[in-house]
Amino acid sequence: MIDVYSWPTPNGHKIHIMLEECGLAYRAIPVDIGAGDQFKPEFLSISPNNKIPAIVDADGPDGKPIALFESGAILLYLAGKTGLFLGDTDRAKYQTLQWLMFQMGGFGPMLGQAHHFRIYAPEKIDYAYDRYSNEAKRLYGVLNHQLEQTQYLAGEHYTIADIACFPWARSWQNQGIDWVDFPHAKRWFDTISVRPAVQRGVKVLADLRKPLTNDRAKDMLFGKTQYQQHR
Repeated sequence: MIDVYSWPTPNGHKIHIMLEECGLAYRAIPVDIGAGDQFKPEFLSISPNNKIPAIVDADGPDGKPIALFESGAILLYLAGKTGLFLGDTDRAKYQTLQWLMFQMGGFGPMLGQAHHFRIYAPEKIDYAYDRYSNEAKRLYGVLNHQLEQTQYLAGEHYTIADIACFPWARSWQNQGIDWVDFPHAKRWFDTISVRPAVQRGVKVLADLRKPLTNDRAKDMLFGKTQYQQHR
């Protein structure tokens, strides 16, 4: 049994989808990031960066429990554990890894900034709004160009690279994206959207999420609480 400490965000959904795709037994344990659960000592003991998701696998590589944080590392761990969605050859694995790194280094962080400055910033800062909106469009353009040539990001097979990117693309409207400009990425998005495991994965904990209108929740996510040292 794998315990996944998570919340219904793009990074959380990556792992929910992967667990569903792999058919692994798991238990979803909510970490309400608006309430500050991510700063509790018991969570910090497995995720010292106070970010979701994190997992504890009772059946680790040596038969002993293993705790992991960072969604990219967890995806790689689960792919290694099951032999699924990473690639069957060295070449295929490296193709997958480069697109996984694309998501971890850009497609997640930059889209998150676009989302923040377009939706949640207490005041509209034109420079930040334009910078991250334009970077979001650039990144979708990279995605679109690749998907004009291949069925999925790493080639003709669905991999953890697709699982990593897809949940971020679900917020395309908040990122200022019009799918008309990215038809190949839209085809990819629609193809993944109908996968049964994906549909199950994005529902995990989804009923617990509330609109971010509470000042305390905003402080937990964006304010001074986020930058304090927690032990």
